[in-house]
Formats: sequence, C-alpha cells, structure tokens
Amino acid sequence: MDVDGREITVSGDLLQPLTRRTSDILRLITAAIVLIVVIVSSLITRGDWVALEKSISDIVGVLTPTQAGLVYLAYGLAILALPFMVLVGLLAARQWRLLWAYATAAAISFLALSVSENGIAAPTWHFDRNERLDSLLSQFLDDPRWIAMLAAVLTVSGPWLPARWRRWWWILLLAFVPIHLVVSAVVPARAVLGLATGWFVGSLVVWVAGTPALVVPLEDAVRMLEQRGVRVTALRVVRPASRGPLELVAHADEDIIVDLYGPNQRSAGLLREFWRKIRLRSEETAPLQLSVHRMVEHRGLMTVVVNDLDLANSCTVAVAPLDLDWTMYAGTPPRGTPLDRCSDDVAVADIWSALHTLHSERISHGDLRATQITVIDGHIVFGGFHFSEFGATDVQLQSDIAQLLATTTDLYGPEPAVTAAINAFGADAVLIASRRLSSSALPRRIRDQLSDAKKVLSSARDEIRSQTGADEIRAETITRFSRSQIIQLVLLVALVYVAYPFISTVPTFFSELRTLDWAWASAGLAASLLTYVGAAAALWACADGLTSMWKLTVMQFANTFAATTTPAGVGGLALSTRFLQKAGLGGVRATTAVALQQSVQVIVHVVLLLFFTAIAGTSANLSHFVPSATVLYLVAGIVLGAIGLFLFIPTLRHWLGTSLRPRLIEVFADLRAVAREPKRLAIITLGCGATTLGGALALWASVHAFGGHVSFITVTVVTMVGGTLASAAPTPGGVGAVEAALIGGLAAFGVPSAVAVPGVLLYRVLTCWLPVFIGWPVMHWLTRKNMI
Repeated sequence: MDVDGREITVSGDLLQPLTRRTSDILRLITAAIVLIVVIVSSLITRGDWVALEKSISDIVGVLTPTQAGLVYLAYGLAILALPFMVLVGLLAARQWRLLWAYATAAAISFLALSVSENGIAAPTWHFDRNERLDSLLSQFLDDPRWIAMLAAVLTVSGPWLPARWRRWWWILLLAFVPIHLVVSAVVPARAVLGLATGWFVGSLVVWVAGTPALVVPLEDAVRMLEQRGVRVTALRVVRPASRGPLELVAHADEDIIVDLYGPNQRSAGLLREFWRKIRLRSEETAPLQLSVHRMVEHRGLMTVVVNDLDLANSCTVAVAPLDLDWTMYAGTPPRGTPLDRCSDDVAVADIWSALHTLHSERISHGDLRATQITVIDGHIVFGGFHFSEFGATDVQLQSDIAQLLATTTDLYGPEPAVTAAINAFGADAVLIASRRLSSSALPRRIRDQLSDAKKVLSSARDEIRSQTGADEIRAETITRFSRSQIIQLVLLVALVYVAYPFISTVPTFFSELRTLDWAWASAGLAASLLTYVGAAAALWACADGLTSMWKLTVMQFANTFAATTTPAGVGGLALSTRFLQKAGLGGVRATTAVALQQSVQVIVHVVLLLFFTAIAGTSANLSHFVPSATVLYLVAGIVLGAIGLFLFIPTLRHWLGTSLRPRLIEVFADLRAVAREPKRLAIITLGCGATTLGGALALWASVHAFGGHVSFITVTVVTMVGGTLASAAPTPGGVGAVEAALIGGLAAFGVPSAVAVPGVLLYRVLTCWLPVFIGWPVMHWLTRKNMI
C-alpha cells in the first residue's frame, strides 16, 4: 500500500464475513419482504388496485393526448438511456471491479422474469394493454424485465457512485408511477413486480460483491496516525471486522493497537442497543449512542479518565473520523499480565480495592472479566472500557460488584472473594449486588469466561448468605417483562385463539338456554367438579401425600387453563411438575409423580373404555367408531415405520436408551411400588376413575338438561372414544375437534342434533371454558404465593 510515497506493508485478511455485513443483510431482508408483499397483493387484490388506479388517474390525468404523448416520449427515452448512464458513471468513477457485479445483476434480474412454463419468454400474466399507449417506448416502460434490470443495476452501483447521481437516478426510475397516472394510464402491476424483483436481485448481488463499507480506508488511518506523531511502517490484521471492530497492529517505534469501526458495525451496534433498550429496563442500559463516532469518542475519553487514576492498562493515542464513514480508535497495547494467568501471585483484596477506587469516582467498568484485569508489578489496572460509564448509576455500580464477585469466586473460591468484597464495599452493598448473580442479570460475556457459571454463581450466593446472615437472595429482574409475564401473555393469546370458535357459537347456545333444565345443569357442574377432586386425589397419592390436598384441588383449575391453551396439554403437565417442586419435591421426584399419575390415568381410561364398550356393544351399534381397514393399516404402517426409525438411526436409538428408558424404568418401578400399597393404589385408581367418569357424567347431565334421553353407558363410550380421537388434534385443548367428535358420537347413537349440539356446548362450558376463565386468576394467585 502506497501512502504519500511511502510503501506500507499490510498483512492479514481485511474482508468482512458475509454473515457480519449487517447493512447489506438488512437491505436484502427488506427487499425480500417487499417482493413477497408485491406478489401476494398482486394475486389477491389485483382488481381493487386497478379500480383505485383508474380513479386516481381520472383525477390527476389533466394532460391532453398530445401533451401526454410528449411526456411519455421524453420519459421513455430517459428510461431507455438510464442503464447506459449508470454504466458510464461507473466507468467515470473508475470502478472497474464493479463491472462484473453490474452485468451479473442485470442478467439475473432480466432472466428471472423471462422464465415461464414454456421456457424463456416474456411474462403474459397480467392486464390487457388496450388502455395504454401503444408505442415502441411503452414496451420498455411496461416491460417488467427492463424495470427489474434498471432497479438491479442501480442497487448494485449506487453505493459506489456520488449520492447526487444515485438520488436522481432512483427518482427517475420511480417516476414511472406518477407518469402513468398523469398520462391517464393504469400502472402495470408487473412493472411494480419488476421493480421489487430488481431491488431484491441487486441487494443479493451487493451482499456478495460488497459495498464501500467493506473498503477499509487504511491510507487515511496512516495519515491520521502521522499527525499524532506515529510513523507507521507496517500494518497487521489481528481480527477482521465482525461483531466488533477491525483490529490491527500498527508497527512503529512503539506498536499501536488500531480499531476501525465501519458502517456495518454501526448498523449492528444500533440494532443491539435498540434491542437492549426494548428488552431491559431503562435504568439497566446506558444512553443510546446513535453515532459510532460518539461511541468511539466515549471509549477514548473513558480510557483517559481512568488513566488519570493510574488504573488503566493502556492510553488513548487518537480518535478520528476516516473516509467512507469509518471511525478510528488508536491506543497503546494493554500492559501487564491478565489476572487469570497470575491469580496465585495477587491478593484478591487488592482487586476489590482497585474497583472501590473506580467506584469512588462514580466510574463503572461494565466488563470485569479476568482478561480485562491485568497486573503490573503487583498493581491492579483495568482495560476494555467499551461498556464503562462516567457518572454511573447505582444499578451500574451494583452490576460491577456482581461481575467481580463472579470472576473472583471462579479464581479464588467463594469465601475469599466474598470476604474481600464485604471488606471493600460493606455487607449491605454486596448483598444488594448479589441479586444480580444470575444467568439473566449477568452479561453473557462474563458467564462465558467462568469455568462453570452455574456452580460459581450458586456458590457465591450461598457464601454471601452465610456471611451476611440473609435468609434468601431473590434474583434481580432486569428485563421489562419477566419470564412468567411472557408465559402468561402467550397463554392469554392462545386462550383468545382457542376461545374464538366457542364465542362464535354463543348466540345459538344462548337461544337454546330457554329450554334448559337447570337441575340437570347443576348436576353436570357437580360432576365437572368431581373430575378436579379426582385428579387432585390421584396426584396427591402419587406424591406420597407430601403436599396439601386442597391446594392440589385449587391448582387443577390453573392446570386446566394451562392444558387448554397449549397443544397436547403439555402446559398442564409442566404446571403440575412445577407445583410439586415448589411444594418440596425434588425435580426428579416431581416429574416421576406426574408421570405415574398419567400412566395410571391411561390404564384406567383404557380399562373403562373396554368395559363400557363391551356393555354397550350388546345393545348398540359401535361400527360408527371403528375405523376402516385402510385407516388401521395406515396407522400400523406409521407405527412400524416410527419404530424402525428409532431402531436404525443412532441418535434416536441413543435417545431411547439414555433419556426414555430410564424414565420408563422409574415409572414401572413406581407402579410396582404402588401395587404393594393397596390404600395408595385405591386412591390413585379411584381418582383417575373419577376424572374419566366425571366427564361422562357431566356430558350425560348436559344432554338431559336439553331434554335428551340417552343411557349413561352410551354417553360414557362417546366421551371416552370421542375424547381419545380428538386428543390427536393439533389445536390447544382439542378445540373444535372435541365438539365435532362428541356431537358426531351422540348423533351415531340417535341423539337429535337439536339436543346434541347445545348439550355438547353446555358440557364444554362446564368442563372447559368455565374452569379456564377461573384458572387465569387462580394461576395469578398461585404465582403471587410462589406456588408455581
């Protein structure tokens, strides 16, 4: 590289990886979204757009035919000449390397819209041309291939050309919309498609070929260092620009570390800062830096301030803006030995004393990893001031203490680290900061450098409780929304989704309530409550009676809410496990208890189904519920295929042996243990039976509440068979599938639809929707009481 007559050698790779070209990726994503919107809107609302364009054209189309023809002629000549103007602009700017990207973008965009089912041809799927000007130039104006080619070459070449040229050429291309309206012609939607396609193709080529953001102004950086008295003889790339800046070493009389921030770092940095502002509470984040130059300037000034305290391991040499929107930070290399290499020779109290000196000046560091703390002849100094703040808030100072607690605990052990922290800052400050010793509050960059983050944080909290006498350390909530709030929001959205079909049937259901027998409806409600008592009793017995029966019964309402708003009822199983864990059972024991209850529930359900089916079969035709031979063969084939996959694929076979097999062994061991305890077995069996038969009783009472006459045995078969078939439905709570299965089952046994439909709706109100709406506040109450 030649700089003012001097040859500067550059070693290393300057090119930024494709995955880190943030600005180009954002442009490509936006272009893809626009292309999808254009295609979808063209297919769905084509007629509406035509009518709208005609009405607008009637209003603004004030030119006479002669004037319109002249305007159309002038614009057509400009559009015809535009790609050649762009090519001449590239040649004038001597952008020789961009010619292949120009040709590639033009060829891809032109061919992309020339492909049809008959081969390479002009597209023919759109409006008639009868109402448009018939001329040679109109073929270019209305041809989507020409428009796509123009948009593609402008997208590719625009970043390399002067901003004024780029602006006027885009205005000229986009002017085809108002030009068509002014000359009283409908804008061809395929031309809009060509514009969107060309922008997408051009964005794709730009992402691969690069923009000026990838051209590093090394000459300008060398000149800036020359002004600071640093005569550079060579440059060596340490790390290409990716998540952070482009890092180089400038070889001179004394080596200098040079960090170069380009436009892509600005885009990525703004996105990360914006996401932090949305996700974290306002006091948890520093003021948003909208300018890379301001961010780099802040880093340089913080290094100067800390260096005045004799606590910085480097000095700022220069902060300067460079050509092509780049910014440079230059500083001396870090001095000293990183703490993780010399912790045995340094007292932990000295580290905490150095941090206390920083905090006494209201300076927070923000990145107290062991690699950012160095030792010079026993003196502690800091480096890496990217996250530092002058005039720091109490929250930022507490975060520093928590970070250093984690780092020193990992290096020195919990007792020396906590003792030194309390001696430096006091027990109260350390206790408050310890609330941030969690995976959510501690930055990932800190956790990644710990040997075992979970163990380190846990041991630090335990030691702080021991030395301060605190009963409990509650984790600090640093996000705007806690995990439980997000889960509840998702469940609420799911509830609205699954409740919509029911809400649509409410008018019909209420019109049928005039004939409702409230005595039977009350009996159905009592039967529905029986299912909750039965489920609670079964789970209580499976947990060896280690939790409160009445709390388990109340929890069943929240369980119904969670199970209804999640597919396959997984939310209910997770809630039951969590409740048992909070009640004092270990994680494995709680999971085993829930698995045991579900296993017994399945066994009891199958036994009752076979029993009542055998009884009903002597007096009823059950062929309605028996699948055809084809369906049975298909199901058997799927089952055998799944077994084969699990047996022949090593990963799945390993999962069977290491994850599923131990759990099955535990469940079978619990079943054998329960079989040896008749009282416990009876409670579990009766509870599971009450859950199944309670639902059948609720449906039987609901049918009778609308004047239906059907036997309890028949309704039991319908409830169990219909519920089993509907359980495979992908909708949360089986919404829609349960109603259809139950109504169809009752109809198969001769129940009129005038009775079956309102009866099933009443049954779903009593067993599903009423408990669901009760379960929402119950879940809130359980959360406040720290039971889940």
